[in-house]
Parts: sequence; C-alpha cells; structure tokens
Amino acid sequence: MVPLLKFYFHDGVRTAAVESLPYLLECARVKGPQYVQDMWVFMCGDILKAMDTEPEKDVLAEQLAALAKCIETLGSGCLNDEMMTELVKILDRLMKDHFTRSTERQEKRKDEDYDEVVEDQLVDEDDEDTYILSKITEVIHALMAAYRSAFLPVLDNLIPHVVKLLGPDRPWPDHQWGICVFDDVIEFAGPDSVKYQELFLRPLLEFLKDKSPEVRQAAAYGWGALGMHGTAVFAAACAQAVPTLIEMIAAADSRSVENINPTENAISAVTKILKFNNSALHVDEILSHWITWLPTWEDEDEAPHIYNYFCDLVEANHPVVLGPNHSNLPRIIYIIAEAFNKEVLDVESEVFRRMVNIVRQVQGNQNVFEACLSQMNAEQQAALQEALT
Repeated sequence: MVPLLKFYFHDGVRTAAVESLPYLLECARVKGPQYVQDMWVFMCGDILKAMDTEPEKDVLAEQLAALAKCIETLGSGCLNDEMMTELVKILDRLMKDHFTRSTERQEKRKDEDYDEVVEDQLVDEDDEDTYILSKITEVIHALMAAYRSAFLPVLDNLIPHVVKLLGPDRPWPDHQWGICVFDDVIEFAGPDSVKYQELFLRPLLEFLKDKSPEVRQAAAYGWGALGMHGTAVFAAACAQAVPTLIEMIAAADSRSVENINPTENAISAVTKILKFNNSALHVDEILSHWITWLPTWEDEDEAPHIYNYFCDLVEANHPVVLGPNHSNLPRIIYIIAEAFNKEVLDVESEVFRRMVNIVRQVQGNQNVFEACLSQMNAEQQAALQEALT
C-alpha cells in the first residue's frame, strides 16, 4: 500500500491506500509491538512525504485523518524527533496556507468580476479549507491524547496559528476548531494547560454567547474539561463561567434542534465543575437549578457524566435533589425513565446499572412507586419495565 501513496494517476487509489494504513497497523498487533513499530517506521516517512506534496485537498484531508488514526493506534513515542519535526513543519505550512487562501478569497470578493457564480465557487473553497482544518485538529487531538503534557513544547510552534483562528475577524468554523484545539490541551494536559490560560480563558467565556451552535458547544465542552481536568488551578475561572453556562441552558430556545447539543454540553460542563472543581461555588444553590435541567437525551458522550453525578447525589440522599421528605422521588424516577426511554445510555454501562438500582430501591415502597408511575406516559413506563427485567 505504501508505494500507492504516490500513485498520481488516480486520486482514489492514493486515498484508499492511505485509509488502509491504520487498519494494517491494527492487524499487525498480533505479531507483537516490535513488528508494529517496524511497519510504522516503514510507513511514516512516506505518509509525511505524501502529505507534503499532495495536490488534491480531498486526498490531503484523508491523509491527515489516517495519520491521526495511526497515532491513536500507536500512542506515545510513535514519532521520533525527526518525524515530529517534519510533521509540525507540514502542519505549520498547512495552517499558514489556510489563512493565505482565506485572505485571497476575501480579495476576490472585492474584485469587479465578482458575482454569484464566483461566490458559489468561493463558498466551495471555504468548505474545502474548513474540512482540511478539521483534519489538522484531528492530528493535534491524536498527538495531545498520546503525548499529553509532553507535547506542549512542540505545540508551541503552532499556538500562534490557533490563537489567530480565535480572532474576531475569523469565520465561525475557525473559532470552532481553534477552541477544539484548546479543549484538547485542557483535557489531556490538565493543570499544565495553565501556561496558555491568557490565550483561552477569555475566548472560552465569550464564545458561550456566540451565534453559532457549533462554537457554543466547543466552548461549553472546554469549560467541562476545565472542571474535570483543570484542578484547583482553574477553580475561580470555572466559578466565573457557571452563570454564563446557566444563562445558556435557561434560554427559551435552548432545547431546539439546533441548540440541544450546545445546551447538553453546557449541562455537562456545570456537572463536571460541580463534581470535580467546586471549591469556589455554592454547590447547593446551583443544584436547585441543575436538577431541573434533567433529563438529557441527545449527547451520548456527555450523558454518562451527567447521570453518574445524578446517581452520586441520589445515592447520597442529597437533600436538594431528594427534596423535603423525599418529595422529589417522582421527579427522580421520571428522569431515569425518560433517559431509558430515549436510550441515551449503554445498557451494559455502570451508570445504567446504578440507575436501575435506584429504581429498585424506590420500588420497594409500592405506594411511592405507583405514585411515580402515575406521572409517566406509557412509553416511559414501558422503558422502565424493560430496564428492570
């Protein structure tokens, strides 16, 4: 497959060749780590050369995606110093090209020959460049996940480009992917991300109010990452963000189709801050709002974080959640039933089992349980019954 990376007579051949490489590495695991490493050394140089000379953007995008998968498969140490230097050089050039082409398109919009036909072409070029940018961030994500804080000195070479993506003059996709890079830095470097706090804290807060749902979602995810991984270093910043996150969740259209994912990421962000980084907050005051935001049902990645914290509170008999004399039990069972009904949780997961156990405990008091069931529709009752059997 490696020689076919340079098969310039057919784009599809080059694409298929590079797409196969992560799977070949995965298959090679049966022969042991040294065999995999030898195969990777054989591949990597040619992948980087192919990326550096690829004339077609759609093929380049697949090369970047395949490289990211290879790094995810191999983990820390997969790139020696020479490989890493070459890769960063390529990413640096690609990001410079991103800004250059964007400027060129803006100039074309000022040209006297500019019309709707030209605009359609420019929009297509915008979309192509945004897709390439998304794949660049996939590679950075894979590197951060593999190397964690050890990657930060290398990332410093690319940080000026990431900061530029967040500029007020940039389009919303640039904001989205720039924030995603800092999300990864926070998630995988934890408190070591403090070295960049002057670069990302203000944008993370401001972008919670952005017009674009994608940007708001990326920003909300970042605050959740700060809550979960940032430690006490970011406790004050997290506390400062909570009111804006609550405002975002409480918006009249927060559960609309276009806003549901940003909203659930905001709920998850508050959840993570409350659970892991609450030293600068009045937790009980926020919990009285938090319980009203449930159930969530759209984002399957964030749901386990939300419902595990929910189980923590219920199992601890938290008075704000259970209410006076456990008066909130019908509401709690309703939340569980609707989560089951929407199938947002893996039935084999620990959080699913915890929620089933909560229902079983309430079921022990027949009168209370029947009162809970009376507040549900038939679908919710059926979902609850199925989970219990």
